[in-house]
Parts: sequence; C-alpha cells; structure tokens
Amino acid sequence: MLLALGGCAASSDHHDMLRAIARVMLDGAIPDTTQALDAAVQGIEVAIEGLPPAVQGEIGQLFGLLEFPLTRRLLAGVGPWSRATDAEIAAFLQTWRTSNSTLFRSGYAALHQLVMAGWYGNERAWPGIGYPGPPHIA
Repeated sequence: MLLALGGCAASSDHHDMLRAIARVMLDGAIPDTTQALDAAVQGIEVAIEGLPPAVQGEIGQLFGLLEFPLTRRLLAGVGPWSRATDAEIAAFLQTWRTSNSTLFRSGYAALHQLVMAGWYGNERAWPGIGYPGPPHIA
C-alpha cells in the first residue's frame, strides 16, 4: 500500500531530496560548497544509472515515498525537502537507521550507499581520504 502511494509522486526530479539527504549524510566529509553538493548529487544519479533495472525501480519507489507529500510527512516527518532543516533530516535518517522495520532499515541502507557512492566515487573526494586514484596501467 505505501509503495503504491509512493508511486503517485508526480516528479521524477529528485534533486531537492537528494541534496538535502546528502548534505546531512556527508556533513563534515564534503566541502561546504554548492558545487561539491551538486557533484555528490550528480554522482548519486550516475550510481543509480549503473544499477540493474529492477533495482532502479525499487529506488524509484523509495524516492516516490519520500517525495509524495503525504508519505514524506508520515514516513520521514519532513515537509518539502528544500525547506527541511538538517535536524529534521538527521532525525528522519536516525529513525529509519535504527527502526524495527526491515523496510525502513533497508531504505536507510539504500540511501546511505547511494550517497556514499555518489560522493566517494568522485575524484574531488579522493584527496580528503588519501586515495591516490586508480592505478595507471600502461
């Protein structure tokens, strides 16, 4: 039922939601610039494009739940993503991360993995973690 409601989300543009979630998940690990956050969001989109179609569909359902106003408010406890505070987003993420519900924990894990792949798959993140980049093969 909830997944069906999530499918009602009219927008396929997840930018505001991904920016808000990435901003909180990457707090302290990412430069405090619009460009860095945009790069992370772009990396998330690239990561999603590389997943099998069935997984992309599941992510689309998750995003639908988190974007549809009614389910976003009920399940995440936030209003529009562009106006959600870091504290509201952190509380939502913590609730899902520690939930007794496998569905919520799985949703958190998917968001976490996508955000981490989106940022740390980006060359701009590598100096901060001491990664020299992939080896050059001659």
